[in-house]
Amino acid sequence: MANIKDIAKIAGVSVTTVSRVLNHHPYVSKEKKEAVLQAMEEYNYQRNINAVHLSKGKTFLIGVVIPFTNHPYFGLLVEGIAKEAVKYNYKLVLFQTNYEVVREIEALEMLQHKQIDALIICSRSCGWDVIDEYVEYGPIIFCEDSRGRNVSSTFIDHYKCFYNALEFLYDKGHQKIGYCVGRKSGTNSKQREKAYRDFLDKAHLSFDPDYIFYECLKFEDGVKVVQQLTRMDNPPTALLVTSDIVAAGMITYCKEKGILIPDDLAIMGFDNQPVAKIMHITTLEIPLVEIGEKLFLQAIDSRSNSHEEINVKLIERQTV
Repeated sequence: MANIKDIAKIAGVSVTTVSRVLNHHPYVSKEKKEAVLQAMEEYNYQRNINAVHLSKGKTFLIGVVIPFTNHPYFGLLVEGIAKEAVKYNYKLVLFQTNYEVVREIEALEMLQHKQIDALIICSRSCGWDVIDEYVEYGPIIFCEDSRGRNVSSTFIDHYKCFYNALEFLYDKGHQKIGYCVGRKSGTNSKQREKAYRDFLDKAHLSFDPDYIFYECLKFEDGVKVVQQLTRMDNPPTALLVTSDIVAAGMITYCKEKGILIPDDLAIMGFDNQPVAKIMHITTLEIPLVEIGEKLFLQAIDSRSNSHEEINVKLIERQTV
């Protein structure tokens, strides 16, 4: 296979001239450009993209870690990241981890080996002790509050918005309030648990572990939660659900079983996804596309670490 020196020799020009043609440099005569292009076509010359990246010190690839590709929450984050990537002529390398630590480490190792320029982690599995081993190799950006660490982040205050949502339900007359989350572990889940316990203490309400539902990620999980409620002697009258999709599953099943929303059960979702608008779900609006855009801009800004909190808006509809 011909290399750049071979092409220069065949075309009767310098290696510098070939390089200028390859990089679309304007200051190359028409005759020399045509000679180089003809030589490249004749010998089927292909650029060594790895060598190009090495010379520029950039791959123009950004890694994006998400646990699932089929979840609307992460789909909207990736949409925002991808919108900015197109603007800045970057490509994305998507890592689906299923919350497996080894898969997340594979993404971190790609950053270490300079196969990507930066890594955006939308939902983390690794502990900070692991993350800290890789921060020297390039920008790592998180969709969680990472202030005080040598990384960047765009985040919402899950403690504050969860606490405010609980107060909203309480002010609507509910004292038996439960909640549904995707993971029992994780920084965001821990912040929500703390907000829940602090709220109960302030309102002088008792804690009931049966009012907390984990592994609620899909439409079907919402159905399962309501099925559990129908078997409880003293079920909650309101649920704070950290996914509009799960909330939609609950509402659909309640309608099938004659459970009135919000009279028998009030439901409040999260994210304000399209399904929440269609089904008139009271929810917390999290601008996920905007967060994705900001995550990308932090990824290509290697000058310094930054942290930005995004405000959350409560949208009242018909399910509370």
